[in-house]
Amino acid sequence: MKKIIIPLDGGNFSKGAFSFACNVNKKTPILLTGIFLAEKNYESLFFFPSAFAAPAYIPVKEGIDEGILESSINDFKRLCDENNIKYKVHKDIYESALPQLSKETRFADLMLIGSEIFYTSNENEPLEYLLHALHTTECPVIIVPEKFNFPSHIILAYDGSESSVYAIKQFVNLFPELCSLKTILVYAGDGKHDIPERELIEEFATSHFEDFSINKIPVTDKNIFNEWLAAQSNPLLVSGSFSRSEISQLLKRSFIIKIIKDHNTPVFIAHR
Repeated sequence: MKKIIIPLDGGNFSKGAFSFACNVNKKTPILLTGIFLAEKNYESLFFFPSAFAAPAYIPVKEGIDEGILESSINDFKRLCDENNIKYKVHKDIYESALPQLSKETRFADLMLIGSEIFYTSNENEPLEYLLHALHTTECPVIIVPEKFNFPSHIILAYDGSESSVYAIKQFVNLFPELCSLKTILVYAGDGKHDIPERELIEEFATSHFEDFSINKIPVTDKNIFNEWLAAQSNPLLVSGSFSRSEISQLLKRSFIIKIIKDHNTPVFIAHR
């Protein structure tokens, strides 16, 4: 059984994240924990680059409607019951929501984030902060669009780095039930270099994924990979996390930001 957490607030219940959890539960039982945050804390969680880095205190929005919060919690409980999902509710974390949510990730297998705010933003900055926050969480994260079809095949973003291999391992450990889906390992480069450690990564991947292939995409334009991904049917992208100093042809920050904003593709992100 996997323990999955979803950060929610009283005014925004993510149907996308809950739908993803329901689909996972149909394949293997989960414990779904709803982390109910004050509305202002939920926004600030992803828009402050130091959100997870220190025990920051961001005040609760004055006048938050306790009735709205309880209604959201009741909806969560009802939907879990209707979908035969075992659940827990955590809501006593108002005055220290950010460090507490960071602690919650330490004791979870996976966190699901679903919010239209990441897809409709006209600026890169909020998504940059989102990626910064994800780099310091302590469990893998899936960013889920509000409208999507559950993945029918898996895209493994690979650049030869420890981070990209670690993300693939984490996905295998968490979702063995999805390893039977069509899986493509994608390496994007300048066309002059071979896929790093191709024999080793292929040996590892073929021992876990039943329908596996490798695709090398020459990157002559920054939009080629995004266009290729958009043409895939119901993919889930598996990506390692990265810092500003870890720049590769495939996993630049701008690539991940554009994927999240333009394609509404579920993105699995993991790091050490």
